[in-house]
This record gives sequence, C-alpha cells and structure tokens, in this order.
Amino acid sequence: MHHHDASAEELTQAVVRYAIERVRLDPPPLDGPRTPTELRREAGRTITEDGIGGTEALRIFADVLAPACISIDHPRFLAFLPAAPTEAAVLFDLVVGASSIYGGSWLEGAGAIFAENEALSWIAGLAGLPEGAGGVFVSGGTAGNLSALLAARWRWRHLANGRHDRTRGLIVASTGAHSSVAQAARAMDADVVLCPADVSGRLSGAALEQTVAGLLAQDRDRLFAVVATAGTTNAGVVDDLAAAAAVAESTGVWFHVDGAYGAAGLAAPSVRDRFAGIDRADSLILDPHKWLFAPFDSCALIYRDPESGRAAHTQQAEYLDVLHPVAEPGQESGPWNASDYAHHLSRRARGLPLWFSLATHGSNAYTEAIETTLRVTREGAVLI
Repeated sequence: MHHHDASAEELTQAVVRYAIERVRLDPPPLDGPRTPTELRREAGRTITEDGIGGTEALRIFADVLAPACISIDHPRFLAFLPAAPTEAAVLFDLVVGASSIYGGSWLEGAGAIFAENEALSWIAGLAGLPEGAGGVFVSGGTAGNLSALLAARWRWRHLANGRHDRTRGLIVASTGAHSSVAQAARAMDADVVLCPADVSGRLSGAALEQTVAGLLAQDRDRLFAVVATAGTTNAGVVDDLAAAAAVAESTGVWFHVDGAYGAAGLAAPSVRDRFAGIDRADSLILDPHKWLFAPFDSCALIYRDPESGRAAHTQQAEYLDVLHPVAEPGQESGPWNASDYAHHLSRRARGLPLWFSLATHGSNAYTEAIETTLRVTREGAVLI
C-alpha cells in the first residue's frame, strides 16, 4: 500500500485529473441526496478482503457517491450557509493532504503553523484586536465556541483562586445565539441564561444589562462569560457588540463573539461599522469555510490573550514533555503549539488552504469578493 509503483502512479494521475476537472466545472452539477437503498444497490459492496482497486473505487465515487452529495458551491444552492472555495484554496487542500503534516506542535509542523498564524493575524487585524492576539484553526464554530468558553471558564476559576473549582458556571447569550453555544454549555456542565433579542433578532445592550442585573446573587457569582453574535444564522444580524462588551467589562466577565458566519464582513469597508466593539472581545471565532472562500472545514479561533487559551487547553503527559521545553533566560517563550489553544490534540493544518489563497490573491481580492456578495444580496432583496 505504501509503494509508488506503476499502479500507484496511474491512480495518482486519475485522482489528480478528477480534482482538476471538478475545479474546472463552472458551475458544477447541483446533484442531490439518494436513499441508502439506492446507494447500496448502485455502489455495491465496496469494502472487501482483497480490495476493488483504486480505479474502480474512484469510478464508484465519481459515478455514484459524488452525485449523491449536493454541490454546495453551486450558484443555485441557497440553503444553509454555502461555501464557495477559491481554486487556489481547493488545490492547496490537496497539497496539505499529500504532505502528511501534523499541525498540532511546533516541533512537528513549524512551517505550517507559522503560515496559519499569518492568516490568523490578518483576521485579528481586521477585528482590531491587539498585537499578540492569536489562536488556532479548529474544525468549525461548534469546536471554536466550546474551546473559547472553556478558556473563559478557566480564567474565571483561576482568578477565583480555587473558589469556583467545583462551581457550575453560567453563560449569558442571546435567544439568537447559535445552537452550539447551548451545546458547549451542556458539554461543560454549565448553565445558559438567554437574553431576549429585539424584533429584528438583535441583542441590545439594554436587554443584556437588564438580564444580568436580574440574576440572583448566587447566579451572578457563577457568571463567567457573555456571548454575542456577529451574524446570526437565520438572518445575518449583528448584535450590538459595543454595548455587549461594555456589559461584560462592567461585570468583569469574558466577552466572546461568535462571528462564524458574519465576521468575514470585517473585510468589507461598506459594513465594517456594524461590527463596532468586536475589538473588545476576549475571544472571537470566524469560519473561513463560510464567507472567506475556504474549503471545509475551517474555523479561526482567536484570543485577545492567547495565554488564557493555552493555560486552559494544554495537555500534560510524559510523552508530551518534549513539545513543551522550558524557555531559557533571555529566550522567547515556549513554542507555539497549535494543539494548546483548543479542545484537541491531533489536528490537520486546516488553515493552510486559506493562507495559500490569501497569499496568492492578496487581501484586496477578498475585500472585493465580499463586497460583491453584499451587492448581489442587496440587488436580490430588491428583486424579491
């Protein structure tokens, strides 16, 4: 299986040819789901003792399985949150897979992590976060929100000097918050208090302030994070981030912004003012596979102070000691291990396709593309 012989070369050419042809399709076929019975009948038995061969496996994928997957980059696919990755990002995803990069530690993946950090720094700059802000790319908004809130809880407990080590924490979020916020709370064994959004689905500072003020004393003591949304899933509504930041700051809790869907709008001058206050976030997530034209899956998780993320997530074990050498006096701090900044250890260097596309096209091309999507949306709204 690991020898590159004539058969492997033939398969390599066939797979690359398929990828190139798929990239060239403009538009690709829309396609659609099939039933398990239909797929079983048409695909047949694919896992056998002796194998069916790469050529046959690729044929089954191209003729049977791929047509049973909706092409979410099709211009007529308007459901959910479609992705339209650039050709540069798609092609570099092939390179990432072929390179067998472990993206968890600086020791093993320094070059890849350096490039990912370049892309993260660009996003942090768009948000107006201070120099030194940073984080990691995770699989999606669910993983990003969970990891950010784990860091928030860690800081809350750390500042309490052990007083809250066994206290069930509390999060305040909007009724328009993504479902993953409640899911993160369940995973963390924390509670969520939902603040009512206004008729447009926007979280206001007044409503948030009233919700926090209305907490019982024991619940106020449990509060460790306020979550605001920069682009709700249903309507793309951006909460009053500046007011939410003010409430979080006045109560001394972590301010997290879920910008998985909408925060890419920071790259568009025409709507950047809608995100006022995002620069005050303690953590921020943004999914490049949604509006920054990257392939699945990719979520940028950025901390104002990455040390909180590192302290919350660094795993300790004898076999990991080599990844965390003690810095000598006068040396830089320890290595930037991407695995230390989220709830994971093994990780793909999933930020590289975005980095490559940004490096290829430049950030101005991204600004132009996002402004174009906004213009088309406005024109579509008028027609509807």
